[in-house]
Amino acid sequence: MYPSSETKEVIAPVPSSAFRSEALTVTLLTDDHIDEVMSFLAERPVHTFGIAGFIRNNGIDSPYNRGVFYGCRDRSDRLVGVALIGHFILFEARSDEAIEALARMSQTHKRVHMLLAEQEEVRTFWGYYHRGGQTPRLHCRELLLELRWPMEGCEPIPGLRLATREDLELVVPVHARTAFDESGINPLDVDPEGFRARCARRIEKGQTWVLVENGRLIFKAEIVSETQPVIYLEGIDVHPDERGKGYGSRCISQLTRDLLGRTESVAVLINEKNPGAVAFYQRAGFKLIAYYDTIFLESSHR
Repeated sequence: MYPSSETKEVIAPVPSSAFRSEALTVTLLTDDHIDEVMSFLAERPVHTFGIAGFIRNNGIDSPYNRGVFYGCRDRSDRLVGVALIGHFILFEARSDEAIEALARMSQTHKRVHMLLAEQEEVRTFWGYYHRGGQTPRLHCRELLLELRWPMEGCEPIPGLRLATREDLELVVPVHARTAFDESGINPLDVDPEGFRARCARRIEKGQTWVLVENGRLIFKAEIVSETQPVIYLEGIDVHPDERGKGYGSRCISQLTRDLLGRTESVAVLINEKNPGAVAFYQRAGFKLIAYYDTIFLESSHR
């Protein structure tokens, strides 16, 4: 499950000169750096869609990011690492040294909820972070699956559509359940107003797709991040009473065909302990391209 960005939250940044070494410097990034950062992230678009999505949605200097962006630079002032640090830790780095510098910076933020990155990068990061950072609460292995053309189609479902504000009361409890299934924390217990606001903002931004029949939410999917190379989906759910009837296959097929008309690929992260979900996406044509690790941290409920 990739983190959502749609609630204002003020995170006090650490002074930009907090971490310097002979070879690397970590400094705060601002909206003046957007072009440089997006060019850096575009070198690996399928693996940096999350950070890029935050920037495309909110810019760099925004309370909606629920954190602050840092850049790691070498002696030539060239970017070798970028991280969003706050409620989440997301990072992209070109060397172990850059990962170490970003991990040291992350230790100064004490209310982190989740760390997410590729498997090997998380191991490297954690090796530097764990002694001065927060305690792990839950560790999950995720599979990054990707869908590209060509793909087979299913019979369309005319009722699949973008959600409206009137759908909010249906969307909120379902999205909360999917978040609880992944993290073990119900966001409606720890941050009900903020969670509702995040759901509402996604709907307002045209990022939530639903199938509603007879007042029941049969299918839901969320666009978390959209760039030209990749659209990332999460929160995909079929009503428990309607599973096994083809709703999921038909809806995901129709939705991804539409999305592939404006992007090169569609990606999802699936917990490896959910083999049914993995099989579902593989039947839809998704291919495994990478392994990710998610670490949920203690002392971060808010």
